[in-house]
Amino acid sequence: MSGRPRDEILGSLARQPFTYREVGATASVLPTGYHHVRRSDLIGHGRGAFAAGAEALMTWQMHRRAGLHVDASDERARVDAVALMRLGPSWSVVRLPCRVMYEIEEDRRRGFAYGTLPGHPESGEESFVVELMPNDDVVLHITAFSKQAQLYARAGGPLSRLVQRFMTDRYVRALRRAAVAD
Repeated sequence: MSGRPRDEILGSLARQPFTYREVGATASVLPTGYHHVRRSDLIGHGRGAFAAGAEALMTWQMHRRAGLHVDASDERARVDAVALMRLGPSWSVVRLPCRVMYEIEEDRRRGFAYGTLPGHPESGEESFVVELMPNDDVVLHITAFSKQAQLYARAGGPLSRLVQRFMTDRYVRALRRAAVAD
């Protein structure tokens, strides 16, 4: 992180408002006026794959294995946990601050959603849910809505959507590797 101590930076982010009004909408109807992502991918089979995939998701490992640097206020994705993620090398200016607004902790479903905070190139929300299906397939569901918020994201135009698709692909691959590792 920059010259400021880690706890000070994360504490400052925790006090920031979300950058959009529709907080929690990934759990229901996605709002209009945003780019939507709905994706479900098979990542494994059986309760062991479910447990491994859910653990990797809830401990920020999916994000790290997808190539993001993650500095979080909590080692697990919990309600009100703040994460400052960074895409690219350590000197990168692409910072992705977000806060978890809900989590799912059910017998066959685990996951969470976070929303963007000031400074994020996008404005919106993304949820990640690992589900053990009735046939024992393990599926990762990613749901998001976003619009470009920073000037450089808007200037990137279609490139910004390609980066989002690239990262979604990386999340799926990272969790698929985690689910079969055990």
